[in-house]
Amino acid sequence: VQLQASGGGLVQAGGSLGLSCVASGRTFSKYAIGWFRQAPGGEREFVAAIRWDSGTTDYTNSVKGRFTISRDTVKNTVYLQMNSLKPEDTAVYYCAARPGGIATIHHEYPYWGQGTLVTVSS
Repeated sequence: VQLQASGGGLVQAGGSLGLSCVASGRTFSKYAIGWFRQAPGGEREFVAAIRWDSGTTDYTNSVKGRFTISRDTVKNTVYLQMNSLKPEDTAVYYCAARPGGIATIHHEYPYWGQGTLVTVSS
């Protein structure tokens, strides 16, 4: 399993940014794909996840109503659309994959992509 994340950058508070995660190496019909983030000096925390087959989603409370996770099963890509960004959203964002359902704990995901840095200026 390979995961390639992209789309990070610098944005002002209140702005929007979209991240992409291209998945390859197998079929993902029984997998969940998650986005996690890690701020400088912080723990890696769950942001959002989506079940590949059903499209079921889950979000951490701090991003509900602002972030949207989606997937394109033809392009094998998971997206994270981030709106109304805040300085506290600044972090390295990672996508991760796990067989089975959605999980919110990072060590339950065996496959990880490289991170992409999101910086939100105030």
